[in-house]
Amino acid sequence: MASASPRAALSPENLGLLEAVARLGSMAAASRELGMVPSALTYRVRQIEDALDVLLFDRSARRAVLTPAGAELLRSGQYLLDELDAVAQRVKRVATGWEPELTLAADAVISRTTLFELCEAFYAENAPTRVKIRAETLSGTIEALQSGQADIALGVTHELSLPEIQSAPLGSMTFVFAVAPHHPLASVNHSLCDEERAQYRAVAVADSTKRGNGVTHNLVPGQDVLTVPTMQHKLEAQLRGLGAGFLPLAMAQPFIHAGRLIVKKVERPTSSIRLAYAWRQPRSAGDTGRALRWWLDRLQHPTTRAALLNNHHQI
Repeated sequence: MASASPRAALSPENLGLLEAVARLGSMAAASRELGMVPSALTYRVRQIEDALDVLLFDRSARRAVLTPAGAELLRSGQYLLDELDAVAQRVKRVATGWEPELTLAADAVISRTTLFELCEAFYAENAPTRVKIRAETLSGTIEALQSGQADIALGVTHELSLPEIQSAPLGSMTFVFAVAPHHPLASVNHSLCDEERAQYRAVAVADSTKRGNGVTHNLVPGQDVLTVPTMQHKLEAQLRGLGAGFLPLAMAQPFIHAGRLIVKKVERPTSSIRLAYAWRQPRSAGDTGRALRWWLDRLQHPTTRAALLNNHHQI
């Protein structure tokens, strides 16, 4: 008979057999516990050893003593058995209506603090759904939803009404033009025009879209630009005086109070944008998974929506 493959040799049944031999210290004792003929048990152990090309038990001793390789197999094998038990439990719970995975696309302006607080509350439900968070910016946020890479998009710049996508208002966000105290524009007392701003580097967050060149906001044509991946990078770059630009007031406020950022007037009015959240709409209400329903229920709370836009406390 051909020897079993390594994967076949690592079946739960075989791992339990090896554990019994190691625990009881002899093939004979293990065969009695397992209800097997001793010769059949010995043959199975040798089959496993042949498949793995290792010696699992030191047979020179009176007791069946694990070799280092055998001990490692049982340690790792226990992990595999625990994982199999966990998978069985997850399958049972997913059958109750929980999705296997839920992906959130969070725009750069969304509060990470509040997002993780919501994750903590969701995990407290002991749901089997795995949560995945995508960091997106500008048109990349809604693109992740439209392309099927996300189930919920937080911080989209316009509401949508498509057969497969629904949206609802998240709230308004105010932006201020801010510079570091040592930036050349910090000493200017009048409202800044585009020509003055164009003389100095701007800091901009890159659009995360995978299609085309994306969009930009509040940049002056011909202006030098430092492009960064997230709003946190933009904030730090402006604190260091590497450039100027518009920041969410809620995010910049602590640094304005501390004197580390100075708000400057601009001829363009202070930017305030309306944001929304959107989600993929199942074909029928009965198809809505419990995880999606949980998040949508939380997003209906005004305090949750406000916190997602304003709770930018630094850890």
